[in-house]
Amino acid sequence: MFSKTCENALRALIYIAQKTQNGERLGIADVAAGIDSSEYFIAKILQQMSKKGFVTSAKGPNGGFFMSTENRITSLADVVKFFDGDKIFSGCALGLKQCSDVTPCPVHKDFVVIRQKIKLALDQSSIDSFIEDLELQRTFLK
Repeated sequence: MFSKTCENALRALIYIAQKTQNGERLGIADVAAGIDSSEYFIAKILQQMSKKGFVTSAKGPNGGFFMSTENRITSLADVVKFFDGDKIFSGCALGLKQCSDVTPCPVHKDFVVIRQKIKLALDQSSIDSFIEDLELQRTFLK
């Protein structure tokens, strides 16, 4: 449903939020290993997310990536829009440019409802909302 970059960004943010609750900081290698992704790929994603303010980074011997309180309340929708745009919320399911409420494609009406549900779910889900289930091992990232 999401691009590979977006999927990795979401997993990285959730992982960093979970692992840095107690003031720790994670290096790129830690994040990559924690979500089973390549260091090179994660480094590029983390750089973009740091510039956007989704994650905080600190340089130096005690540096690394971590989540502030403000970072933790970021909605999944904001991350998806940043990496994949808003096509998932408004684009045609068949990829037709002229598809609209006035000139609908064959699946338009069904997908309007689906897109609204996806948008609502992503808007209402913050990065922080997944930590408890991870801690209790009800969910996983790897």
